[in-house]
Amino acid sequence: MNQATTNIDQRTNNSEGDRKVRLKGRAWKFGDDVNTDEIIPAIYLNTTDPKEMAIHCMEGIAPDFTKKIAPGDIIVADKNFGCGSSREHAPIAIKAAGISCVIAKSFARIFYRNAINIGLPILECEEAARRIDEGDQIEVDLELGIITNLTKNENYKAQPFPEFMQRIIAAGGLMSYVMAKQGE
Repeated sequence: MNQATTNIDQRTNNSEGDRKVRLKGRAWKFGDDVNTDEIIPAIYLNTTDPKEMAIHCMEGIAPDFTKKIAPGDIIVADKNFGCGSSREHAPIAIKAAGISCVIAKSFARIFYRNAINIGLPILECEEAARRIDEGDQIEVDLELGIITNLTKNENYKAQPFPEFMQRIIAAGGLMSYVMAKQGE
């Protein structure tokens, strides 16, 4: 384990007694500047059905991606993930394909905001993006921002989202969050 890693907090409950959200899956690696046309090619933008978008997730860069992934898997990328057009289709396709989280060195600003709005967890962590290899088993504690590489027995620290953003993601996105708040 390298010096920059930290020990994972083994608690199973947060301060309110609720079970913490932990995501677990196989890592799928991508490089720099993965753009929204590679995530969901423009030819499929005429659909609003998330299931249809999911079939074509990452098709522009990895044509067989959706045939290989399993629910809960995690995308790990280098810098500027989600660059290009501002289409909301890109994070919707990723989430609908069953990807539980995206970890990258950095995200394009509009992709970052769209991901939060639709409830797709994303974390920026340069060390994780550098150290995680394709196929590694990864566990993510969203509340603490701890990314655990179970294959390499390493932990990486990302900046966790503020509590209000965690609630938006947990609700499944901004619209679901607002509707739930209106129902209170």
